Amino acid sequence: MSKSLHQDICDKIRFSKLYEKYAQTLSNILYYKYGERLNPSDKVQEAFIKLWENCAKIKPETAKSFLYTTANNMMLNEVKHQKVVLKHQKIKPKDYTNESPEFILRKKEFLKRFENVLSQLKEEERVAFLLNKVDGKTHQEVANILNITKKVAEHRIYAAFKKLKDALEELN
Repeated sequence: MSKSLHQDICDKIRFSKLYEKYAQTLSNILYYKYGERLNPSDKVQEAFIKLWENCAKIKPETAKSFLYTTANNMMLNEVKHQKVVLKHQKIKPKDYTNESPEFILRKKEFLKRFENVLSQLKEEERVAFLLNKVDGKTHQEVANILNITKKVAEHRIYAAFKKLKDALEELN
């Protein structure tokens, strides 16, 4: 025999014959063992893909065992995954807080007031402030974005901050 045994499975014709010989039987076994819900035919396809990817490493006499073991392991992994999914579906999201209704109301009022004061700032102060505090830009980056000097950027940010602090201080 001039060809090595490893090349037998990598041959497309021989691989097709392996598929024809084992695919339906393997699919039926997985179906009987695990049911339809876990898509046994998909696992069979994936097992054959793994066989093809590793055809040079697998001897023809161990191909059947490789397919059955691989497909079964894939089904077991799917069963484990479904258990995790079910476990997380049972956990109900937290629909309560430890915050008192008074705190929640004060928080909403503060946010309304904050947005109102923010909207009353000069546009240049508001933009510089938001770039710095919300987007996390440095003073130099704000200056570069707005095409102004670093000192002007600092002045606008601090002016906006002071106006916000003064207007919101009474809520504390």
